[in-house]
Amino acid sequence: MPSFTTSDGVVLEFRDSGGDGVPLVMLHGWGQTQAMFHHQLDGLDRRVVTVDFRGHGTSDKPHHGYRIARLAQDLHELLDHLEVHEVDLLGWSMGVSVCWSYLDQRGSGRVRRFVAVDQPAAVAAVPWMSRTEQTQCGAIFDVAGLLTLGGELAGEKGEAAREDFVRSMFSGEPEPDVWSFVAEEIRSTPAYAGVPLLFDHCAQDWRDVLPRIDVPTLVLGCDGSHVAPSSQEYIAEAIPGARLHVFGADEARSHFPFLENPERFNAVVEEFLGATK
Repeated sequence: MPSFTTSDGVVLEFRDSGGDGVPLVMLHGWGQTQAMFHHQLDGLDRRVVTVDFRGHGTSDKPHHGYRIARLAQDLHELLDHLEVHEVDLLGWSMGVSVCWSYLDQRGSGRVRRFVAVDQPAAVAAVPWMSRTEQTQCGAIFDVAGLLTLGGELAGEKGEAAREDFVRSMFSGEPEPDVWSFVAEEIRSTPAYAGVPLLFDHCAQDWRDVLPRIDVPTLVLGCDGSHVAPSSQEYIAEAIPGARLHVFGADEARSHFPFLENPERFNAVVEEFLGATK
């Protein structure tokens, strides 16, 4: 698998399907890996690039750099390594936050189109948010709940806590092959990496970034996800000109629509990417 070394000495492994045209760079979520997108790496009719974030998958797992801003810098350095000047960018879950951080810091000069998959504008409900704001954001935890989860993930039963947390992202009983794959991939991230990164990720509030996104954007949600579809509606309304697609329960019932129904997911993404050429 190809790799590159970041400016702070971390080796990140990536995959590149190759080919001509503007690449689609796909960023995975917390505790997961680039392997989440194996149906897209092979199934999308375009060049696709995926990467394991630091602390994840087969990339290095140093004892530094577990902040969304650093992951956004890693993305910038990946694009430099690939020598690409224009990309389509897709983030899923925490990967969306990395995209928002990148756009906030670097602007959209290198980004042609953006796909945001199932990520709240703010994960933790802080006391100074009104109840309406907490609902709009799609906040999953309050601060006390986030601290409790972090403690459990860092504790002696951290592996079980991590599995329970990810299992809650499915409504109903997931297909055995999908769940076994997801459960195996989450084992690659050690607690010393995952816990501080999760805290930093969940503590961010991206609402002020959304109105400043100035590229064609598709927001994807899922009726069966732990992320409320109403929060994706809020994001699509906040980003100028953004499109929204929510996968119904007959299409997928989790935070992982690209695994549950890759054909439908790929078709929706392809239609958006093709429609804005």
